[in-house]
Amino acid sequence: MVCWVRRTALTALILVLSSGARAESLSAFPDDDSGRVRALALMQTLNATLLSARSATLTLDKWCADHRIAPQAKIVAQLVRGADKPITGEQRQRLEIGPDEPVAYRRVQLACGSHVLSEADNWYVPSRLTPEMNRVLETTDTPFGRAVQALNFDRKTVGAKLLWSPLPDGWELARPVAAPVDCAPAAAPAPLPIPPRLFEHRAVLYDGARRPFSEVVETYTSEVLALPIDNAAPR
Repeated sequence: MVCWVRRTALTALILVLSSGARAESLSAFPDDDSGRVRALALMQTLNATLLSARSATLTLDKWCADHRIAPQAKIVAQLVRGADKPITGEQRQRLEIGPDEPVAYRRVQLACGSHVLSEADNWYVPSRLTPEMNRVLETTDTPFGRAVQALNFDRKTVGAKLLWSPLPDGWELARPVAAPVDCAPAAAPAPLPIPPRLFEHRAVLYDGARRPFSEVVETYTSEVLALPIDNAAPR
């Protein structure tokens, strides 16, 4: 019991000292059970919120503000110019268009401050947007959801994929590791290694008349977990 108290006090001291830095970092998640569970909880919270939302852009706006990822909590689209991905026949079927209907492609990175939270590939039908919407999408970095907001659109998820899990399969069945009996100071755990891409969504957007006008593939990055250290550390 004495050893446990000493280790708990040491861990608390390390966390207090690290929280004073207030730097934005992924290293605030330690590579232990606690850090992995916190990372998974945050990932799944954002994942579930996005799956039930009408606009990924507005959801990321709120995520950025609530978690203080950047001083200016507003999502900015960084247009990747010159990118191109031909639309497939399966996508044309989902958009309910023929083989000759013109389709535009747009790739953007959605950033909160210096953090790129997602990368989006977007195929949309220009004839189902207003001329002003098309102009904004072609000439500015405005996020797609913000540019077409006047359509009162809804979205239907057609695919969702988890690209990484902080906890391995079968972790809940693993035997707990016995605590050492000596009172040697416990070393601070290393930062949790987090890959660059965490999960992916594919969705079709519909206007108020239930016409599909866009298909988007959104890949969410590890930067959604780039919280200030004092946010990610347990209290």
